[in-house]
Amino acid sequence: MTRHVLILGCGFGGLFAAQALRRAPVRITVLDRVNHHLFQPLLYQVATAGLSAPAIAAPIRHILAAQDNATVLLGEAVRIDTSQRTVLLADGETLAYDELIVATGATHSYFGNDAWRAHAPGLKTLEDAFEIRSRILLAFERAERESDPGRRAAWLTFVVIGAGATGVELAGMLAEISRHTLHGEFRRIDPRNARVVLVEAADRILTAYPPDLTDKARLQLERLGVTVWLGRRVTGVDPGGVQLGDDRIAARTVVWAAGVAASPLGASLGVPLDGAGRVLVEPDLAISGHPEVQVIGDLASIRGHEPPVPGIAPAAKQMGRHAANSILCRLRGKAVEPFRYRDAGLLATIGRNAAVAMFGRFKLSGYPAWLLWLVAHIFFLIGFRNRLIVLIEWAWSYWTLQRYARIVVDSEHRED
Repeated sequence: MTRHVLILGCGFGGLFAAQALRRAPVRITVLDRVNHHLFQPLLYQVATAGLSAPAIAAPIRHILAAQDNATVLLGEAVRIDTSQRTVLLADGETLAYDELIVATGATHSYFGNDAWRAHAPGLKTLEDAFEIRSRILLAFERAERESDPGRRAAWLTFVVIGAGATGVELAGMLAEISRHTLHGEFRRIDPRNARVVLVEAADRILTAYPPDLTDKARLQLERLGVTVWLGRRVTGVDPGGVQLGDDRIAARTVVWAAGVAASPLGASLGVPLDGAGRVLVEPDLAISGHPEVQVIGDLASIRGHEPPVPGIAPAAKQMGRHAANSILCRLRGKAVEPFRYRDAGLLATIGRNAAVAMFGRFKLSGYPAWLLWLVAHIFFLIGFRNRLIVLIEWAWSYWTLQRYARIVVDSEHRED
């Protein structure tokens, strides 16, 4: 009987696992709670009106349409029963499997302060991006109508909490929007007066990078007009602003980029988790006692792998391919090899002509790093149409300084 491979999640890890099994004598089911694969590294571009959603997302069914051994299902897994080899869905149905690949990723972590979520949305999904984009654009609209200088200043203050890659990219784009994109479009306010504050609890931004690169990144941000506050821990977030100990920033738009937590689905596997809720897996990515269950991507923490595998797209892709190869090895009666991450480097854009990059000992910053970042992201987008759309939109934005993905369909306003 043909073995059934169930893949939970169609991010980079799940998608690359499914595609790596396209010629295997197996039956594949890909389950995801949304119908699209998302190129998450460019999600902040949707949130800041640089790109439209279809440019960075593609229907999963379309991507896998030519793969005859793959079936795509829309649904959400809520519990895994490894003893029965079944997965329970949110609607009460169950799916049986012979081989299971869990690639459900991560979500936002507010470090036990979940009440902050309503006032400081994070950025993981298209829905998050639409919400953040709406808050940003409506803040300028509210500022245009506000006659009180103090209240207007609060509407024109944007706080990004967390200075990892997402936080840095968001802060840089917010500065560009206020200083270039919206210039000349308002009559009662000058968007160039908007204040963008990046808050980080650590003593430097982009802590995954060496100090010399993070210093250059901080200087590039400051040249764009971003105020960088380091060593400042957030103690409160409310509708009117952010509390930093005894200090307070009055701001009506706050974005959370400070922490992530592993998908709660991992806890149902009944195996140990690390401090971030990630599943502790064996060196071959399988969970202890169940070689047929592999956990990949942001949900996995590999025992004994030094240095730890970073939570970035290239790592998820490599894990997906390895998980597929492990299944093939077992089908052929071969030994399964341990996973070894091949360092693909780190790239982070800061703004127009500004970025940092690191590949081993090779480091770049400024325009060369930005150009490398642009080429890499175009290359890794899923589908030729997406690459073409992004290339055209970026070229237009670069020469005109305009962003036309600025439509807000949700007119719900936040009350004073």
